[in-house]
Amino acid sequence: MQARALSLVPVEHITRAILVLRGHKVLLDTELAALYGVSTKRFNEQVRRNRERFPADFMFQLAAEELAPLRSQIATLKTGRGQHRKYLPYAFTEHGAIMAAMILNSKRAVEMSVYVVRAFVKLRELLSSNRELARRFAQLEARLDKKLTEHDQAIAAVLSAIRQLMNPPTPRRRGIGFTADLEENS
Repeated sequence: MQARALSLVPVEHITRAILVLRGHKVLLDTELAALYGVSTKRFNEQVRRNRERFPADFMFQLAAEELAPLRSQIATLKTGRGQHRKYLPYAFTEHGAIMAAMILNSKRAVEMSVYVVRAFVKLRELLSSNRELARRFAQLEARLDKKLTEHDQAIAAVLSAIRQLMNPPTPRRRGIGFTADLEENS
């Protein structure tokens, strides 16, 4: 019962851990190590021993500038030796995460690799549905802009007519009395 509960990690949890770095959807080594049930140190040790299985499109090491925004702004580091990372983390693409499960060669790693693949697939589906939604939104926006332009022109014409009615032209009157010009046509 305990092993089954550990092996069932919701795909949503993994999906939230996926980041976009350098234009790739990736999982960091700490997340993969936790999913596969090993320490980050042992996980990275296995990766280094099998470096030939991880080309640049499977895995890359983060630069310090990439890591800075990912660190928590609230939490403080624990004091003491060995309490924080010595090396920059590795980022694994979908294929790199699967390859990592293969080099770990444990039952948990194999089980979790299925969840990792499902999480990447789900994220890919969400992104494609968002693109479709964005395309439809752009079409709707274009139609609304066209209709709003037509309505704006109609409203401007109505406002112009109202202004003309509010300011009627002053009627020309003939002067009264002896100063009147009798030759004037009224």
